[in-house]
Amino acid sequence: MDCRSNSSLAFLSLILTLILVRNSDAGGISIYWGQNGNEGTLAQTCATGNYEYVNIAFLSSFGGGQTPVINLAGHCDPSSNGCIKLSSDIKSCQAKGVKIILSIGGAVGSYSLASAADARQVATYIWNNFLGGKSSTRPLGNAVLDGVDFDIESGNGMYWDDLAKYLSAYSNRGKKVYLTAAPQCPYPDAWVGKALQTGVFDYVWVQFFNNPPCQYKSGDINSIEDSWKQWTSDIPAKKIFLGLPAAPDAAGSGFIPVSDLTTKILPVIKVSAKYGGVMLWSKYYDDQSGYSSSIKSHV
Repeated sequence: MDCRSNSSLAFLSLILTLILVRNSDAGGISIYWGQNGNEGTLAQTCATGNYEYVNIAFLSSFGGGQTPVINLAGHCDPSSNGCIKLSSDIKSCQAKGVKIILSIGGAVGSYSLASAADARQVATYIWNNFLGGKSSTRPLGNAVLDGVDFDIESGNGMYWDDLAKYLSAYSNRGKKVYLTAAPQCPYPDAWVGKALQTGVFDYVWVQFFNNPPCQYKSGDINSIEDSWKQWTSDIPAKKIFLGLPAAPDAAGSGFIPVSDLTTKILPVIKVSAKYGGVMLWSKYYDDQSGYSSSIKSHV
């Protein structure tokens, strides 16, 4: 047998393996949808092909005994069952391989957890009304969402670890319940820092905006690089994402021009084994800037 043919086969096998590994490690883009009625439908969002994760924002009122309320701005009115029409959109997104996640909290809302028992009640509500459970009051209809995103930006930071563990336990009932979070980049996060140490979170999209100490400064990547290293080394999550504004006016500060992101920052942070991709706020602003389309091939 010609040993050269074996060498050629081995070389081709190595190349194929490297290609597969590279593709499997390629990053994805996570987007927030739901807070602007002029950002297109959920189905249209997924049809762009730009996003692997869509966070439906927000379940903005819950906990402390209050009746949970989802607020989707101008998209629909949950009080009149107007949001159940999203069920078909959710299913069409999932058929395309896009994970649809319920984001709880937000910058403006009425939410808190009074105790571990309160956290259990909230987890039960979310399971029955958005995930694999059953309820006669499912705000988004019978579609089963893929998980829950913690965008907690107020309160005392207590019992979110309990909520995360209760929600994670529902994965034992069949379909995996993905858990994600959107902490601020100053480490540790004031609200979900303890919850993130539970090890039950799959994806963490850190907000590197509206936080001058750890966000990108024009021409200087030191702050964002140092913060990134801390997040990727200290948080027991599967993947960490770089959270950014999709346009200059999407946040008070922290917007990164496409060329700076693709040539200066992504090459540095992608070396981390925990690199998962980029999160953008939000679909409305992405429509204005075309940011996701500009960075997709680099992520």
